[in-house]
Amino acid sequence: MNWCAATWVVSLPHPSAKTKPLAVVFGCSGPELSEAERAFFRDTNPLGFILFQRNCHDPAQVKKLVADLRASVGREAAPVMIDQEGGRVARLKPPHWPEFPSAKAYADLYANNPQGGLEAARLGGRLIAFELAQLGISVDCAPVLDVPQPGADPIIGDRAFGPDAATIIRVAGAFIDGLKAGGVAAVIKHVPGHGRALVDSHKDLPRVDAPLEALQSIDFAPFKVLHMAPWAMTAHVVYEALDAGQPATTSASVIEDIIRRFIGFRGVLLSDDLSMKALCGDFAGRARACLEAGCDVALHCNGDMTEMVEVARGAFSMTRASWARYNLSELQRTSATRLEFDKNEARRRFDGLLGA
Repeated sequence: MNWCAATWVVSLPHPSAKTKPLAVVFGCSGPELSEAERAFFRDTNPLGFILFQRNCHDPAQVKKLVADLRASVGREAAPVMIDQEGGRVARLKPPHWPEFPSAKAYADLYANNPQGGLEAARLGGRLIAFELAQLGISVDCAPVLDVPQPGADPIIGDRAFGPDAATIIRVAGAFIDGLKAGGVAAVIKHVPGHGRALVDSHKDLPRVDAPLEALQSIDFAPFKVLHMAPWAMTAHVVYEALDAGQPATTSASVIEDIIRRFIGFRGVLLSDDLSMKALCGDFAGRARACLEAGCDVALHCNGDMTEMVEVARGAFSMTRASWARYNLSELQRTSATRLEFDKNEARRRFDGLLGA
């Protein structure tokens, strides 16, 4: 399907300055915006954007792309996010950007040297935030708070900040502090927990049959303690003890009763990627379902124009509550105390702690 700007403008009014953005974060297809993408983003006015490795060739190019994305919606502060966890999930790679370890490296250090592990995690977050801020990227889709369980699919694996909830709470909390100190908002994921999934939700829909008591004491615990994070990303996982018919992303009961009430999360709730195979149905329906269930924002990553058009048709403008949550997250991000930071000295200390 070829998108036509004129057709879209007929079906969707051009957003004015007073119009709340569409409750979607979109990806784009390459290292620069096509004219079709520029017009589509102008006319749909999504809340923000997400970058992947296909979008990131070198620093000057990324800075220009970030500026062009924001210009397309006419909002200089529109969120631009990226998955820069470290290890195998890193969109910015050498030689233009430094390498960072997986979360497991911090947890392993913490096991033998708790103070050193916390310092390394905090420095890792701060150094990543420095690289992102240089490019204009304001949100990092990290850290993973999932508690890995024996026999689970390896999709989480070394992305976890420890083998148990207590370790994850401390080490991931330090990483969040580092991001915040660098002016970058953290996204805790995958709420309320992906650590028991026996299949990768990119490929299929995981079903978890653990009893509620186990979920509350283990899986939900890191999210509950770190619930003050500005953003969270949902899990495309069915929890049979909570809602046997819907994954968390599209379950109103999981979002309201568990994520908002039990966990106490009050920030911006972002769906995981709508194009993952854990979800079914057309893209308009997927977007509508997650927003109607209580997600503040739907996420679509792959930059496929045909899919993006359908997502936009199914989505709606941010609600008053969602818009307020987003603005509070931005206020917290931009008002964080910025201490003097020497990147080179911080990296030397970081590498020394981790034995690099």
